[in-house]
Amino acid sequence: MGMKKKLMITCIAIFTGMIHFTPANAQQTIEGIHYATGKPVRVAIENGIIVSVKPVKKLAEAYGKTYIAPGFFDNQVNGFAGVSFAFGESDLTSEGIAKATRELWKCGVTTYLPTLTTNSREVLLRNFRLLACALKDEKLLGAIPGFHLEGPYINPEDGFRGAHPKQFVRLPDWNEFQELNRAAGGKILQVTLAPEMQGAQEFIKKCTESGVVVAVGHHNANKGQLDLAVTNGAKISTHLGNGCANMISRHYNPFWPQLANDQLWISIICDGFHLLPEEVLVFYKIKGAGKTIITSDVTSYAALPPGTYTTQTGETIELTPEGKLHLPAQQVLYGSASPVTKGVGNIMKFTGCSLSDAIQMVSANPARLYHLDDRGTLEPGKRADLVMFTIDDYKLKIVRTFVKGDLVYEMRNNEK
Repeated sequence: MGMKKKLMITCIAIFTGMIHFTPANAQQTIEGIHYATGKPVRVAIENGIIVSVKPVKKLAEAYGKTYIAPGFFDNQVNGFAGVSFAFGESDLTSEGIAKATRELWKCGVTTYLPTLTTNSREVLLRNFRLLACALKDEKLLGAIPGFHLEGPYINPEDGFRGAHPKQFVRLPDWNEFQELNRAAGGKILQVTLAPEMQGAQEFIKKCTESGVVVAVGHHNANKGQLDLAVTNGAKISTHLGNGCANMISRHYNPFWPQLANDQLWISIICDGFHLLPEEVLVFYKIKGAGKTIITSDVTSYAALPPGTYTTQTGETIELTPEGKLHLPAQQVLYGSASPVTKGVGNIMKFTGCSLSDAIQMVSANPARLYHLDDRGTLEPGKRADLVMFTIDDYKLKIVRTFVKGDLVYEMRNNEK
């Protein structure tokens, strides 16, 4: 069967795929404790849009001590619950995309960017074409607004390239990127690259001119190279503190320039493994809630049992009982096995920041970065992408998730 025919069948399968959710009524109301004010509110929704957020004297008994907040936005999802966006066709199907989306809804993630990492041109093209079908699937409710390309234009040195396969690392290629973006339906919203590589600065300029957010990551850029990248349009550091060699100079390393540049945002992984609590605290003190995004870097191994696994590129990885996912051979992490939900509680625990600030970093900030003005905050006129949760000892338990006003997840009684 030809590739074009396969892709057509896959797209049709997405449109007819089975995603079960409770449809929103034309008008409905939801009550909860406002995540920012700590006061009870009633949120009115009509046709998938928030029409009002009004205070109430007392919550209905059914809502208890449940907070209500804008849904979480994860800008780096490599895969989830056994589904990989990064590898071959056998691993990426319409059913897989639907499954990953449903599982992320259970974690309160209402918007996410499927992330493709360093791979061959053929695999990247094929997977972007498959993922582009999901953009047209009404059953996904707009949960996928676009994609993140992490690599292949990164530093090839061990440590700096992290778990990215070295054989596929290459120099920035604008013509190749345009081809990849066409395959993705023009929806590559972010590309992560190493600014010190040959041709990277001109590539950054072209991406910026075309509206693609440029992130620096998996790099060893010095201050001059980093500052020039920001001048040329780079906006954010991808998972700051990771994608770096274990042994670096105490003075001349890629961390100081990124922290020192006030224009640069950061994304950080707060799963408790990628960064020490004191690292998160320092990064937060420097960048603040306004220029920090909580991300997950979650992979297809999330929600799988602990053990040893072999990747499609033949590397051995280990998922520990504590939830750490790593490459023992290189002593580097292999993405995360924890959803971004865990990071919301952890950043409060590590920094002492408020729940309001934590939610800003996982909802409003990414929406603002990608100019998705229809989501990210709890206010009239926005999409009714909402998450309801309880929090105890910095651990969030998702009670309900609404996407565009539809109840897509509700915790069962035996989970309470």
